[in-house]
Amino acid sequence: MNHQKKIIILDFGSQYTQLIAKNIRRNHVACLIVSCKITAEELLTNTPTGIILSGGPESVYDSNGLKIDKKIFDLNIPILGICYGMQLITDMFGGKVTGSDKSEFGANELKIKINNELFEDVPKISKVWMSHSDHVTKMPSNFEITGESHNSIASIKHKNKKIYGVQFHPEVTHTEFGSVMISNFIFKICEAEKNWMNNNFIENKINKIRETVKNNVVILALSGGVDSSVVALLLQRAIGKQLKCFFVNHGLLRDEECLEVINYLKTCEKINIDIIDAKQLFLSALSGKIDPEDKRKTIGAKFIEVFEKEAITLNGKYLAQGTIYSDVIESSGHGKTSKTIKSHHNVGGLPEKMHLKIIEPVNDLFKDEVRELGVALGLPKKYVNRHPFPGPGFTVRILGEVTEDALNKVKKADHIFIEELQKHDLYDKVSQAFAVFLPIKSVGVMGDYRTYDNVIAIRSINTVDFMTGTITNFPFDFLTKVSTRIVNEVKGINRVVYDITSKPPGTIEWE
Repeated sequence: MNHQKKIIILDFGSQYTQLIAKNIRRNHVACLIVSCKITAEELLTNTPTGIILSGGPESVYDSNGLKIDKKIFDLNIPILGICYGMQLITDMFGGKVTGSDKSEFGANELKIKINNELFEDVPKISKVWMSHSDHVTKMPSNFEITGESHNSIASIKHKNKKIYGVQFHPEVTHTEFGSVMISNFIFKICEAEKNWMNNNFIENKINKIRETVKNNVVILALSGGVDSSVVALLLQRAIGKQLKCFFVNHGLLRDEECLEVINYLKTCEKINIDIIDAKQLFLSALSGKIDPEDKRKTIGAKFIEVFEKEAITLNGKYLAQGTIYSDVIESSGHGKTSKTIKSHHNVGGLPEKMHLKIIEPVNDLFKDEVRELGVALGLPKKYVNRHPFPGPGFTVRILGEVTEDALNKVKKADHIFIEELQKHDLYDKVSQAFAVFLPIKSVGVMGDYRTYDNVIAIRSINTVDFMTGTITNFPFDFLTKVSTRIVNEVKGINRVVYDITSKPPGTIEWE
């Protein structure tokens, strides 16, 4: 990908950096997220047609405020600074940015003062999304104000160079004409080519795998999810019988969903897959574990144990993983303030220990692009479009200790919820839905008897990017139907609650 022309995004630690990349990719233009510490010389090796400076949580006037190599501004490559990026442009060209007691967070109004290529097909007044407390208080020389909000300068442009800045976030859906602005930047200003996910994309992926692997054996641990399934299909097309797959059934996933995908890959795609029953091994390891992080690490450690035992017999030289671009960005920590939120449950240091080389065929793709690739490879849409499911499975949907009893209850409740969504033609209208087992009991009445049983929470979220989300407003009749079925059909549950917390402040998963 190094010689492919692309838009380069310099990351300053913004929570929205990936959204910038996704917006560019949707226009079928290649892009790459890099550290803001990249030098001008290093940047040029990535053949940029345009540069975007992301937002970030810091202040440019602080001693620890992130800067960029000033030579980047002399490359004669179009630049768009977003939020912190605009403030950085202002600061590095001699303007002034200061803190203010009049912060702008949330919806605001952009009033365009001077039109230019960035605002082509954008109304004079439109809604934008802002998230800043610092303001440009003195314009740098050779720049002009092109837009204003209620309390601040909202956009600027260099008078002679293709350097633009916006104080708002065009990459988020809340900015009314944000996608138009990004399209204008990449096509009208950068004159970028449509060179991403084109007709030769799959062929190029397959050829790259063959060139890398040659005649060696590749090991892949399937999860039944879309990422590893798409990797399996790519590898099967590329190297056939050199691919050795296995599925560790630890009993913590939606059994029917995973096994259905595994059986499809075995039967229809003729992929050789060994199924390992490790349910009791994982349950025993989780005994007494209550802390979410502890549970995740236990899953990871046990998986490594099972993987190592299986992999030795397969005599593989390569380990294939379903790593996607989001994982790469989050683990690389381009932004200075990046932090690890959750431990990964993957194979960790195992490749070094076993002297396996890593191959990650989809590590340059976002989730929606992996789904698109899956469809192109022939994976049925019912598998491709399934709701996201956490790697540690129901481990993080059981609050507290994972017992066989709690696991059975949450699986049954979850199955009922998903089944009713499908029956009522609602499954594809929500982004993610699931049940959670709560380690509390409540008093109830069943027939003539008092009960004192557990509680199930059900949760459903609608989202475009999974970074923010709103609850699904189901009809009460539907919620009543789900609740009645769970209480009647899942022994030991006498109460169902519906989680009405949006993201933020809540996360989508409970743990």
